[in-house]
Amino acid sequence: MLYTIAGKIWKRMPRGMRVLVSRSVQTKFTVSAAGVIVNDDGQVLLLNHVLRPDSGWGVPGGFLEPGEQPEAGFRREIKEETGLDLRDVSLYRTRTLKRHIEIIFTATAVGEARVLSKEILELGWFDIETVPAEMSLDQQFLVRRALGWGE
Repeated sequence: MLYTIAGKIWKRMPRGMRVLVSRSVQTKFTVSAAGVIVNDDGQVLLLNHVLRPDSGWGVPGGFLEPGEQPEAGFRREIKEETGLDLRDVSLYRTRTLKRHIEIIFTATAVGEARVLSKEILELGWFDIETVPAEMSLDQQFLVRRALGWGE
């Protein structure tokens, strides 16, 4: 009975008020889009991020802007940080890390990568033997799994 009454009230509330109420009682979280990007030689692009914990080396990506679609955000971040365009973009997986949602893509690079952001110290193209050993195990596992390296 209580849910029926609450449901009727909810449906009659203006949309903006429903959004405000929903957002005020829901747990907050962040969302990012990242990706395993390869070049035509099958090497993976890794960036040495200023703000990344531990060694700094990892796959490129960043936070989504409000209302931004994940693939669009992924493409925007890569363009801003490296100047690269992407082809063959494909959703690889989505995972949660505590209060963070990470949407991960695979893609092929188009163009020449260069450091364009103050957030990035350096970038490089790596194969299975040359991935930085100090890169976090989580990032290494992600790259190896996405590319089928070592399977």
